[in-house]
Amino acid sequence: MKILIIGLGYAGNRYRRAFEHIATSTSLPLSLAYVGRRQKTTELPYFDSVGRALQVFEPDIVVVSVNDHSHAPVLKQLAGYRGFVLCEKPLVTPDDDLDELLGALEQVGGFALDLVERYSDATRQLRDWVERHDWQLVRANFHWGKDRINDYRPTCGVTSEVIHALDLLGWICPRAGQLQLDGVLGVRSDFSISGAEVLDTVQLTASLGEARVTGYASFVNIVRQRTVDFSFVDRDARLIHARLVFDTPRWDHDQLRIWTRGANGAEELLHEFATAPDEPSLDTLHKLSRLCRQVVRAVALKEPPRQPFAGLDTAVALQRLLNDLETHGQTPAPARYVHGETRVLLAEDSDLESLG
Repeated sequence: MKILIIGLGYAGNRYRRAFEHIATSTSLPLSLAYVGRRQKTTELPYFDSVGRALQVFEPDIVVVSVNDHSHAPVLKQLAGYRGFVLCEKPLVTPDDDLDELLGALEQVGGFALDLVERYSDATRQLRDWVERHDWQLVRANFHWGKDRINDYRPTCGVTSEVIHALDLLGWICPRAGQLQLDGVLGVRSDFSISGAEVLDTVQLTASLGEARVTGYASFVNIVRQRTVDFSFVDRDARLIHARLVFDTPRWDHDQLRIWTRGANGAEELLHEFATAPDEPSLDTLHKLSRLCRQVVRAVALKEPPRQPFAGLDTAVALQRLLNDLETHGQTPAPARYVHGETRVLLAEDSDLESLG
């Protein structure tokens, strides 16, 4: 089976590593090639254009891992492609035409947006508990941030980060309804090489059915911090609380805690779980490799995925939310991070934890 990676930068190499691990750990023969602006130091076959790669290589799976602003132009070049598309998040930027994009992808045989936190064991367990016990969401809150100050990679801003938290709310509580934004505050800055007024932080209020949601996401959080808190009510009107913590203290190290309180205020622990995967060849890739493995098996073996992919409908619905954040966020004058004559950028070969 042939896999074409469009964009072999930081994200593209993560996919390459994941697929190479799948090839060596299973009996599925995978052949990789890539498209890029310039040829890299790698033995993988290289193409300088998407059209030529599709024609000559004839891939079964296309991975879109270019920078945010290049997603739409690349996806449009896939018009008529009938294979499976795996796309790095977010789908596009707020400036792109979604209807035009959907027209270009109308013939694809399958699609998945890389919403990797769905593939955490902690996420899966909480989703199962909510479903099994018929819990009704009352309140949710998230804090989702990382440090992308002076990152060498272009970005459309914090919409590329907040998408994870927004997706997890609906994924864990699918019966609660569609997320509706109520209010957005934000901050713009020159934290990125992408511009002097890039949206780097948002604080929002929203509704998920009858539940109320608050959240904070930032690309200028000086430490990585990814938590999502839930309060549910069970069939007996008892309040149940749950906390998900992701990528702490290291990438893919996730935790789940579920508890309630008695009439005297004493805490009653219902469930606790922590995962700390340490397979060396999958450093920072454990969750991503699960997604890639399910895509490979779905295409090669026609095997239904263990959990539904985040398809085009999901990707577009989330993109509309992100567009609203960008459009309606109330922001003050931009903050300034660059005060010297030159910007000091992270090196492209920085450690994975710093770039993640």
